[in-house]
Amino acid sequence: MEPSQPTPPVPPPAGGPQPIGGPQPGGWAAPGPYTSPGMPYAAGPYSGPPGAPGAVPYGQPPRRTTNGLAIGSLVTGIVCCLPPLGLVLGLVALPQIRKRDQDGKGLAIAGIVLSAVSSLLLVVGLATGGISSAWHGFEKGMDEASRARSTFSLRTGQCFSGDGKLEDYTTDVTVVDCARPHDGEVTGDFKVTGFDKWPGDDALDELAGSRCETINVAYAMDTWAVPKDVSVYYYMPSRESWRAGDRVVTCVYASEGKKFSGSVRSDKTTLTVDQAFFLIAVNPIETTAYEEPEDDPDEDFASNKEWAGELLIVIDTARSDLGRHTWPGESAAPVAALRKELDAASKQWAKLAGAPDADAYWDAYDAAWDALPEDLGAEARTALGLTDTLPEGEGTQASA
Repeated sequence: MEPSQPTPPVPPPAGGPQPIGGPQPGGWAAPGPYTSPGMPYAAGPYSGPPGAPGAVPYGQPPRRTTNGLAIGSLVTGIVCCLPPLGLVLGLVALPQIRKRDQDGKGLAIAGIVLSAVSSLLLVVGLATGGISSAWHGFEKGMDEASRARSTFSLRTGQCFSGDGKLEDYTTDVTVVDCARPHDGEVTGDFKVTGFDKWPGDDALDELAGSRCETINVAYAMDTWAVPKDVSVYYYMPSRESWRAGDRVVTCVYASEGKKFSGSVRSDKTTLTVDQAFFLIAVNPIETTAYEEPEDDPDEDFASNKEWAGELLIVIDTARSDLGRHTWPGESAAPVAALRKELDAASKQWAKLAGAPDADAYWDAYDAAWDALPEDLGAEARTALGLTDTLPEGEGTQASA
C-alpha cells in the first residue's frame, strides 16, 4: 500500500474575518486577539527588548535633545561677554545638530548673529576709542563712589573735604588729591586700650590730644611747611560707636576756615637722611619754646625756671647732634654757623635757668631770647632743600 500524500494546505478565504481559536486547517496559526475598541496600536518598529541599548519603548517616539553649544552661543551673544567665543560656539554647533539630529539650530543661528554684531561693535569701539572712554568713565564713577566715606575709614596720608564743620566730619567726607584744596589730611591713628568700659569724653579727649600731637609732629617734621591756620584735630569714638567695638582715634591736620593745598607730610618716608637728621635735632627747640608757661615768673617762678632748664637741655642736645653728622656739600657751612649760634644761646639760657629769683630771671630773660636764632638755621634749611620760610606770624619767640 503506497503511502498517502500530504494534503496541500487550503488557502484562507479571500476577505472577511479570520476564524478565532485553535489550529486552522492547513496549519495556519490563529492570529492574536483584536484590541478593544479605542485602544492604541503599537507604534514603531521593534528595536530589541525593553531596556536594551538603543531600544525605543513601545508607544513612545524617540526624544530629540537640544545641542549644548547652541545654548552657550546664544547666552554668550546676549550678554556680550567674549563675543568671538559665542560666534565660534554657534559655528561648531550647527554641524553637530545636523549630524546628531538635535534641536537648537535656531539658537545657534541667533547666537552667531548676536556674537557677530557684538564683535563688530567691539572692533569699532577699539578703533574709535569709545570703549576706552566708557571704561575711564566707569573707573571715575567707581573712584568717586569709593571716595565718599567716614573719617574713621580714612588711611594715613589721605586728604579729605566735607560740607560741615570739622567736628561733624565723621560720616560724610570725600577723599581728594592732596594737591587740590582740602580741609584736612590724615596723619595717623591709634587704638584706645586700658579701658574695660566707656571712659567718657573727657578721658578720651585728653588721651587723643596727647597722642595725636606726637603723631602729627612725626608726620610733619618740616613744621615750617604746615600752614599757619592748620592745626591738630582728632576724631575719637562716641559712646554709641564704643558699644559697637570702635576703639580707634583718627588724627589729622585740618583747617577750620580756609582750605589748604598740598600735603604737609614730611617724615622718614619722604625726607632724605640729612633732612631728617637736621629736623630731629632742631625741632625740639621749637617745640619746647612754645611750651613756655602762661603765668609769668612773678606768679609762678618755679614753672618758668623748670621750663628754661628744659629748653637749655634741648639747645645743648641739638648743638651736639648737629656736630656728630657729616653734612653734604653746601649745607656744611650754614650748619656749622647754626652750631655757633646755639653755643652762644646755651650760655644765656644757662643764666636764665639758674636765676635765683623772679627778678634775676627777668634780668636774664631778654638776653636769652635774643641769643636764640629765631629762624633756627634758615640758610641750612635752604641748602638741605627744606622749607626755609617761617609761616607768617610764627617764630621761636612768638609766645614770648
